[in-house]
This record gives sequence, structure tokens and C-alpha cells, in this order.
Amino acid sequence: MKFIVSTILIILFSFLSCLYFPWWTVGIVAFLVSIIIQQGHLASFICGFISLFLLWGFLSFWISYQNGHILAHRVSLLLFKTDSPFLLIGVTALIGAMVAGFAALTGSFVRKEKTGTGF
Repeated sequence: MKFIVSTILIILFSFLSCLYFPWWTVGIVAFLVSIIIQQGHLASFICGFISLFLLWGFLSFWISYQNGHILAHRVSLLLFKTDSPFLLIGVTALIGAMVAGFAALTGSFVRKEKTGTGF
């Protein structure tokens, strides 16, 4: 249940933060949610990763779909030397997922465990 709640919170607050702040605030959101909702280290990473992969994947597909993938075709030719807008959408989602995943992992390491040595 914590995993689903964390995923929804990261998606919601990341979307709202990107409306008003720079793109990298998704890392701050994942970091804070990971501190507030206590999970294991792997679960925190996967939660942040999946959240932003879904959010940025959907948003980049939706924006690209709205203009007929014109810009995505051209940018994929520049970056990858191949005409594949879906590869560009996937790489975009992967970059956001890595940022949020590692931010959530950092948040889980910062939070002190209730058992163990305090790490």
C-alpha cells in the first residue's frame, strides 16, 4: 500500500511542481516523498523510477501526439540519426525516471532506520 501511495504522490506533486518550477524539482519531490513514507531502499528507488517513467512518458507522448510528432521526428534525427519519435519519448522518460529513482534512493538513505545502526 505504501508503494502505491508513494507512486501516486510522486506523480501528482512532480506534475504540479513542473508547472511552476524547473524540471529538476521532480528529484526534490521524490526525495521528500521517500523521506516521509518509509520504505526499503530498493522499493524507494523503484517507486521513484516508475513514477517518473510513467509521468514523463505519458506527457512527452501526449505533447508529441498533439503536434503530429513533427518535432520528435526532427529531434530524433539530430540525436539518434534515425527517424524514431518513440525512441526519443522513451529516452525522455528514462532520464526523468533515473533522476527520480536516485533521488528517492537518496531520501531512503537519509532517513534514519528505526532498527539497526541508524543508517
